[in-house]
Amino acid sequence: MELDRERGLGHLTYCTNIHAAEHFDDVMAGLERHLPRIKTAFSPDAPMGVGIRLAASAAEALRAPAAMDRLRGLLGDDFYVFTVNGFPYGTFHGQRVKDGAYRPDWSEPERLAYTDLLADHLAALLPEGMDGSVSTVPCTYKPWLAGEDDGRLARIVDHLIRHAGHLVELRRVSGKTVMLTLEPEPFCLLETIDETVRFFEDQLFAESAVRRLAELAGLDRGQAEQALREHLGVCYDVCHAAVEYEEPQASVQRLRDAGIAIGKLQLSSALKVERVDAAAVEALRAFDEPVYLHQTIERRGDTLTRYEDLGDALAAAEGAAGAEWRSHFHVPVFLERMEHFATTQDFLRAILALHRAVPVSAHLEVETYTWDVLPEAYRRLDLASAIARELDWVKGELGHGQSALREASARA
Repeated sequence: MELDRERGLGHLTYCTNIHAAEHFDDVMAGLERHLPRIKTAFSPDAPMGVGIRLAASAAEALRAPAAMDRLRGLLGDDFYVFTVNGFPYGTFHGQRVKDGAYRPDWSEPERLAYTDLLADHLAALLPEGMDGSVSTVPCTYKPWLAGEDDGRLARIVDHLIRHAGHLVELRRVSGKTVMLTLEPEPFCLLETIDETVRFFEDQLFAESAVRRLAELAGLDRGQAEQALREHLGVCYDVCHAAVEYEEPQASVQRLRDAGIAIGKLQLSSALKVERVDAAAVEALRAFDEPVYLHQTIERRGDTLTRYEDLGDALAAAEGAAGAEWRSHFHVPVFLERMEHFATTQDFLRAILALHRAVPVSAHLEVETYTWDVLPEAYRRLDLASAIARELDWVKGELGHGQSALREASARA
């Protein structure tokens, strides 16, 4: 839904990557099942935005005019799509994903073709007068860059510039502006905000990139420089930033100072163990599940120690006693604490306070995709109610009033 227009708070939605759907029919089934219930609870009197996730299979199927008509028919006047999650290319639920979430990476032509197609679909779905965003992998998984340079980085940069050229042409043809937003994440090429800024400045906004885009898109130098900044930006995932121990205000300001647009703000919380001890370690074992990668970062004073997955941290727990751990495990945003430890909700609150004062992004998306792998104690709400409760919590933090669901919960 659109939040306070006068204050410029943007559009709030949730990401449909929460629904196990790789193929188009499954995508439609998930939307048909959940969207009406979520809208009734969260946005009964106004159109509700949708942050749609389209795997490669679903995106290919949507090329068919009949499939696009079917999706448009479901959306009708009650729903609108303004952002796409183009991060996971293939299977994302029910079987091992781990570092497969980054395949294909931006060095591979399949990633470029897939993302071009997502942008085309989004332009076809965007309401008149709205810009769109597509979030994507942070270039590649950092361990894959170890050893000799095989040209992967050069291919990544070339493909991103080629995609920017596609977005320039898409705007010429459709009149719609779509931004690709790279999503920094632990253990990826773009991990910290400082690394992200350096990559944009040294690679994507460099003079060589400007010349390349000018050549590809038939632009002069000034137009090409502006187009790179209009079409390539950042998806600021609050969970990832918290796990990296970023400072909320400083990290957002760092991107602003560098002229890097935050095209999407993904709202999520991580697990936080304030002090590692035997009880916390034992409780965390329930979160060491086989599907997703749960990068974990330990802080002791000013020293950070990075573990590729939660299991690696647990194996080193004896030496971590007394330190703080933050783990990339998306947990419901309305939880300040869990049974045995905290969450990074305080970081999320700080980001939302910044947005309330000076809007950070026009696109806000709640992204708790881990409901089906959370321990049973945290899965007692049905999915539609849980999503509506998360959206409602965010609305409350932004001073946007209360939905019917929140009022009903308060009375219960």
